Amino acid sequence: VQLQASGGGLVQAGDSLRLSCVASGRTFSRDAVGWFRQAPGKDREFVATISASGGSTSYSDSVRGRFAVSRDNAKNTVFLQMNSLKSDDTADYYCAARDVPHTSNNEIHYDFWGQGTLVTVSS
Repeated sequence: VQLQASGGGLVQAGDSLRLSCVASGRTFSRDAVGWFRQAPGKDREFVATISASGGSTSYSDSVRGRFAVSRDNAKNTVFLQMNSLKSDDTADYYCAARDVPHTSNNEIHYDFWGQGTLVTVSS
């Protein structure tokens, strides 16, 4: 399976961005998907996750209320809507899929990873 993340860019604090993660080579609708991010000099951290059906989501404390994860299984795509962006949100954002339908905030539970898409928020 291949995951392709896109939608990153340079924005100002307070702006919004929507990231997309498109899967190929696999029945994506059976997989839970997570978003993670890695800021320069820091470890990768959990951002959000969504179950295979889309009925269950979870967020890190730092993004809850500002970010929203959703999916369109017909298009093999998961989205991360990011609102009220802050400079602390600057990072490479990665999507990952796990071979079970249930969510997880632990990166070791994910089997497939896409390349990162860079989000830079200027203050």
